[in-house]
Amino acid sequence: MGFDEMDVDTIWMDGEFVDWDDAQIHVLTHGLHYGSGVFEGARCYDTEEGPAIFRWEEHLERLFQSAKPYDMEIDFSKAELTEATKELIRRQELSSCYIRPIAYYGYNSLGVSPKDCPTRVAIAAWPWGAYLGEDALENGIDVMISSWRKHASSQIPTNAKTTGLYVNSLLAGEEARRNGYAEAIVLNKEGNVAEGPGENLFLVRDGELYTPGLSESILDGITRDTVIELAEDLGYTVHDNVSISRGELNTADELFFTGSAAEVTPIRKVDNVVIGDGSRGPITEDIQSRFFDVVERQTDEYDEWFEYVE
Repeated sequence: MGFDEMDVDTIWMDGEFVDWDDAQIHVLTHGLHYGSGVFEGARCYDTEEGPAIFRWEEHLERLFQSAKPYDMEIDFSKAELTEATKELIRRQELSSCYIRPIAYYGYNSLGVSPKDCPTRVAIAAWPWGAYLGEDALENGIDVMISSWRKHASSQIPTNAKTTGLYVNSLLAGEEARRNGYAEAIVLNKEGNVAEGPGENLFLVRDGELYTPGLSESILDGITRDTVIELAEDLGYTVHDNVSISRGELNTADELFFTGSAAEVTPIRKVDNVVIGDGSRGPITEDIQSRFFDVVERQTDEYDEWFEYVE
């Protein structure tokens, strides 16, 4: 569904609420030309206590940390951004939504150096269902190993969620879709598994979970961290600092993606090789069920993970 089909009409920009169609920037904005922006993607869930933003504090912390390598000063406090986001949700009467905060170098000069450009900040929120489709959550998706490699942290900081870096994700994802797959898996420069274009990856083998460590050129995903904690609380052993070879994907008992957009999405095939029995595996289902119980507040645990809109 495109934005024009959604019932959304407001965006917060630099301290003001503006009409959706008026939320525009100059064509010579630095961030447009050089990808010099940082962003987050969070979800607000409809709970019995009302709309609640999931792990908002962690998302904001990562936004500010992502800005550091680029000497980007965000001129709004976390409290101000939180209140702006909650008011944005209230004004649009959204019970559940996806939230996109972004900070970027704006319009002033167009040298590669952004030193004369102001830092602009915006927040948008809109209804967004399952990122890879509702069917994907239950039945899983087919993925391919992309021919594009993930950049190394010695080249660009991989743990900063930077707008320009997602060109790599775009190339990998579109290559997969052109070849009839729902999504890609990207390898790092050593040829080991990194992540998906917008997701972290988990492998299940002999009842235990494995996920690439931060040194494997991955983003330190907030949903990744959530799943690690939930899985351990369910009694599973999680190995969260490993290298996973390409070949290990084909012999896995189960595979699944995690992400704020993708949530917990099973993988049923990699390059047309069937994973497990070709359906959502029992451990994936157990963790996925627990994840949705938590985010939909079907349990009183983990209350510290929620920012209630009220």
